[in-house]
Amino acid sequence: MKILLVYPETPSTFWSFKDALKFVSKRSAEPPLGLITVAAMLPQEWQKKLIDLNVTTLDDNDLLWADFVFLGAMNVHTHSVKEIIKRCNRLSVKIVAGGPLFTTQYQDFLGIDYFVLNEAEITLPQFLRDLEKGTPKHLYTTDEFPDISLAPMPMWELLDRKKYASLSLQYSRGCPYDCEFCSITMLNGRIPRTKTKEQFLGELNKLYGSGYRGAVSVVDDNFIGNKRKLKEEILPALIEWLKERKYPFHFLTEVSINLADDEELMNLMVKAAFHSIFVGIETPNNDSLTECGKAQNQRRDLVLSVKKLQQHGMVVSAGFIIGFDNDPPDIFNQQINFIRKSGIAAAMVGLLNAPSGTHLFNRLKKENRLLDGWSGNNMDGATNFIPKMNYSDLIAGYSKIIRTIYSPQEYYKRVKLFLKEYTVPSWKSQMLTFTEIKAFVKLLWLIGVLEEGRKYFWQTLVFSFFKYPKKFSLAMTLVVYGYHFRRIAATI
Repeated sequence: MKILLVYPETPSTFWSFKDALKFVSKRSAEPPLGLITVAAMLPQEWQKKLIDLNVTTLDDNDLLWADFVFLGAMNVHTHSVKEIIKRCNRLSVKIVAGGPLFTTQYQDFLGIDYFVLNEAEITLPQFLRDLEKGTPKHLYTTDEFPDISLAPMPMWELLDRKKYASLSLQYSRGCPYDCEFCSITMLNGRIPRTKTKEQFLGELNKLYGSGYRGAVSVVDDNFIGNKRKLKEEILPALIEWLKERKYPFHFLTEVSINLADDEELMNLMVKAAFHSIFVGIETPNNDSLTECGKAQNQRRDLVLSVKKLQQHGMVVSAGFIIGFDNDPPDIFNQQINFIRKSGIAAAMVGLLNAPSGTHLFNRLKKENRLLDGWSGNNMDGATNFIPKMNYSDLIAGYSKIIRTIYSPQEYYKRVKLFLKEYTVPSWKSQMLTFTEIKAFVKLLWLIGVLEEGRKYFWQTLVFSFFKYPKKFSLAMTLVVYGYHFRRIAATI
């Protein structure tokens, strides 16, 4: 068999970092980990190629070469997915589709030959057995959650590694929390399932042996879902592994805000080079947190929790949501003031949406409030339900938040506030890489000369260089992020 694995194009969003990536001459922030893991589950003797539309183009000859196109996607890829399906159908190339988008709304897609849904460790072997017998079914699904310690090592060798800003691996699936708007527990369950210490370090050894050095994204939905295993097994072993190899990697991951309550875990994560974390703050309004079931964010000073994480040596980025039923008229100012005080430079603010199959989706369906046509991007100013707040007021307030927090003056003020709080981890090298030097030269021209608001850039550059020289490289990275965010904000 000849298998072409195709990953759709991600539109330009806050998450894509497309405008930031050009500073480091990369095409995509992260590779399609799901597809290269699926590739490792296919028979070894099959020929496999990967086309990631975020880093290369899809040629008709690629499609005609393949016996099957394996297509994996998330909700944000809907437009690109439909284009890929159309091209495959025109050339009579069979499609096998899976991943979160199809698992939650496969009924919305025509032209797919086989749907292999949910987690592939269970459904893909069923499809392969039937295919071998010549009796493949149209749909494969399950309500079971597999033991991910049985998952194979991803086929990173399929990647054109030079085109990615970071590589990625997975340690766990599932989240112990059950926020109303989130699809994670529906897709992966509430009991975190983890890989073994040997498996996790084995994947790192593979990356290390390939010659890769730099950022590794641990793509767990909540890395700290099983705190005991992290503290007793994974992190102590990872720290020793990193020390022996002089810290070849640093890590990015997602956590819940209650990490700030666990001094031991914070210290271990920082020693294990977990440099950047994403946290779902959602809202400073307690009634809205109650509404969406975000119990872990309640009964705490959220700003203080963020600063605790920063002071321990973590760069905190965070998600914020507007459009809860309990949002008061002044929620827009509440969000702006919270983001100002927190020093979170990368504050991703989006409108509330209800992904198919979530608790929120089911509630709104009962209330006859659902709308069609969500793009999968909650930061494009669109929502897929009728909000309680007047829609015009909601959009005006949302635009106000985005325009405010990403104005040069506001953004650079947050960068300075963050630098005051942040503690540089002991493992972090002060040596600039050639890539960082090239990026610095580019930003001096594109941001320091050509961009409006450049006076705030120069103030920040001087401030960070003379007051926090050990944090200068990080400050310039946040400057580049701001460049990207401002371009996205201008479209909202």
